[in-house]
Amino acid sequence: MVGNTYSYTQADWKTNIQLAQSAGIDGFALNVGSLDWESARVADAYAAAEALNTGFKLFISLDMTSLACAAASDADPIRAYVNDYSAHPNQLWYKDNLILSSFSGSGCLFGQSTFDAGWNFALRTGAYANIWFIPAFFVDPSTFGSITSMNGIFQWNAGWPSAGSDITWTDSTWITDVGGRAYIAPVSPLFFTHYSPQTYNKNWIYRSDDWLFASRWEELIANRASIDFVEIITWNDFGESHYIGPIAPDEDQPNSEAWTTGFDHQAYYAVNNYYATAWKTGTYPAITKNQIFLTARPHSKSAVCTSDSVAQPSNVAWTDDNLYALVFAAQAGTVTLTIGSSTGTFSVSTGVNKLKIALAAGSPTAVFKSTSGTTLVSFAPSGFSYTGSVCSVYNFNYYTAISS
Repeated sequence: MVGNTYSYTQADWKTNIQLAQSAGIDGFALNVGSLDWESARVADAYAAAEALNTGFKLFISLDMTSLACAAASDADPIRAYVNDYSAHPNQLWYKDNLILSSFSGSGCLFGQSTFDAGWNFALRTGAYANIWFIPAFFVDPSTFGSITSMNGIFQWNAGWPSAGSDITWTDSTWITDVGGRAYIAPVSPLFFTHYSPQTYNKNWIYRSDDWLFASRWEELIANRASIDFVEIITWNDFGESHYIGPIAPDEDQPNSEAWTTGFDHQAYYAVNNYYATAWKTGTYPAITKNQIFLTARPHSKSAVCTSDSVAQPSNVAWTDDNLYALVFAAQAGTVTLTIGSSTGTFSVSTGVNKLKIALAAGSPTAVFKSTSGTTLVSFAPSGFSYTGSVCSVYNFNYYTAISS
């Protein structure tokens, strides 16, 4: 989200791009809104990618909840982004077409009679490049056949389960209804947002349990022949907690510090790299290093937080009070997970093993031993303590850590 990069310099963009590439990410979707400084940050991002000369790609994603789109003249800033970067060496092209996306936009008219006519006007006149427009329109997929302005669809909401059960493959209808046009599939680690009615009026969770990020990636890999792109939601959306990039300075956050401070998510890099490699190649990579990845929330779902002016988030009954582990095992053995008074020992085999135990007040540890009893990994990450039913403010963000 470019709107969360106010303080970024070109050097900051370079650092973020390098981190993303270390995680197996090939490009950024630059979500742009109406803030007057955002175009300068976009220019810095493209300049940084070019200076690195590592082949990292960029494309614009239009935030139509922010950008104006009623009048014909509202198309001008969109065309400017297309025209300014169409010839840039780091602009993403696919099948000889420039990629452009959006968040929302089915209410846009651009001075025309329908939203489809509006987008055709905005993108097919006055823009110099051949554009493949792959928006996240929140419309009935059965209407896709009549929407001629889009060259594909991004199903934003497929990144999380829609209720209290685990994620399942729901993309088939969208892939079928988009009729051979491009499909962008999302993957996301979690979702939690906690804003009052007086601010953004967003206060809910989606179920993010049972190794959501890994499980969703496994769905995508199994169906990779039907998918053109995978987009991670997100690199830096701190307000909804699904960032995997580094936590930005307070001035770049949308008043989300209460639930992001101390909750670094960069442990997802190794997880993402493993699964992204499998999606890109069609083969899961061999695991050569034993590692344990842990995630947990800071308090119980039933906790009543005593000092929060914002109400308990909606949908908290959808989650479970568990410590989750992904064990990347280069050999067979046993893993013991412990947090407070809760503990469990599990047999693991070569590959990725998914383990969980109930949360109890305390800090987590994980010990991986070989079949002969030799300790291979002993992991006690710092900076995290599960407080059970005790809390001052609600926080359904996830603590993450991975062994070295």
